[in-house]
Amino acid sequence: MAFFLEVGLLLLVLPWSSFWEHNYFAEAWPPLQPLLTSNFTRGAVTGLGLVNLGAGFVDLARVFTARGRSDVSVPDGTPRA
Repeated sequence: MAFFLEVGLLLLVLPWSSFWEHNYFAEAWPPLQPLLTSNFTRGAVTGLGLVNLGAGFVDLARVFTARGRSDVSVPDGTPRA
């Protein structure tokens, strides 16, 4: 859950920061620079970040809803007291 939220936030913010333009791969292989700085690539990475954030929030919602339930049963099917 925390992994999805952290990765989602990073993928949402990093493509639009100056860190993205000065990364190792773009400097080591110059033909990659136009692809990495393309707004289409940045938008695709941001979209992946949104998907990860959505997955993180779904997991978080499951945790909160499971915590509020009082009708949880043990593995053999008998309800807890």
